[in-house]
Amino acid sequence: MKMTQHPDLVRDCIMQIAPADAAAMTAAQHRLDHLTKPQGSLGQLERLIVRLAGSTAHAMPQVQQPVILLCAADHGIAVAGVSAYPQAVTAQMVLNFLAGGAAISVLAQATNARLIVVDAGVVGDLPDHPDLHRLHIRQGTANFATEPAMTLAEAHVAVLAGISLAQAAHADGMDMLLVGEMGIGNTTAAAALTSALTGAPPTQTVGRGTGIDDARLVHKQALVAQALQRVGLGDGQRWTGDALVLLAEVGGLELAVLVGAMLAAAAQRIPILLDGYITTAAALVAARLAPQLPVHLIAAHCSAEPGHALALAELGLTADNAAAPLLQLDLRLGEGSGAALALPLIQHALRLLHRMATFESAGVSTA
Repeated sequence: MKMTQHPDLVRDCIMQIAPADAAAMTAAQHRLDHLTKPQGSLGQLERLIVRLAGSTAHAMPQVQQPVILLCAADHGIAVAGVSAYPQAVTAQMVLNFLAGGAAISVLAQATNARLIVVDAGVVGDLPDHPDLHRLHIRQGTANFATEPAMTLAEAHVAVLAGISLAQAAHADGMDMLLVGEMGIGNTTAAAALTSALTGAPPTQTVGRGTGIDDARLVHKQALVAQALQRVGLGDGQRWTGDALVLLAEVGGLELAVLVGAMLAAAAQRIPILLDGYITTAAALVAARLAPQLPVHLIAAHCSAEPGHALALAELGLTADNAAAPLLQLDLRLGEGSGAALALPLIQHALRLLHRMATFESAGVSTA
């Protein structure tokens, strides 16, 4: 991959992303081992805490100002009949987010997380709203089964917008980035990206999304296969070129914004809490650009979409790497809902780290 193909700000973020801090991880583990409990008895929570220490480079990490970045955009592939819902639902759901009636709206309020709603490329004219960030790049992408979803220049603009949004949130105190999305047709884009970046066939990466029937599932798989062939990928082949070129070919505008936001967050050692399949597909692109990025990722859950587990495995977010998804609830809603559900678990884990007594301070014998 030629870094010179990317805007300076993208290259700068990539270069700033550091590996996990080993000293912070060791210190966090040392404290965990001396808390008033049997060593390792908090199971996956202990591994989560150590991972957060490595990401933040702090032995005592905290999450007090989480931000949910919810990006919405439409996809030209939707006109080919890949969803059980019409494309108009994207804009309607953005209005629902802003009115506080969506699942993520409820969860953001319940967890005291700041919700940032972004119109990354919704078809139609949304009304002005103080809580809506409108990017004005283009209204929806093209049908990527037959032509590039967007130009590389448009992908760059969307990625840069994501960087700017995350940097602004960081300046306001953000200490964890939760990522979410909305867009009819975006599980098809996620499947195309996952197949291209893992080599898995569409039969393994394409799922039912909004709840399509068997006939439409086969049709959706065929469209992804057609898109892969269009960009020169045969069976089992992985994309070896510029990840942003691939994103422009078969991705989506909301995915591109999320890629930029993840790069910017990781560059500032801000942990990133992934939601479902679509956000994980965006993380695959970001990780191809910045190989150090996965140490800053936390998987909130593994969704019911079949390609999600493949994408998580590609990122090393598995039990084998002490980074298993935190929840297993068969979710497939998106919006960042799974990430918002996992957020209190993370905060409780960190409260244990900070507030539990050690054997020494409590006068508890270890003999």
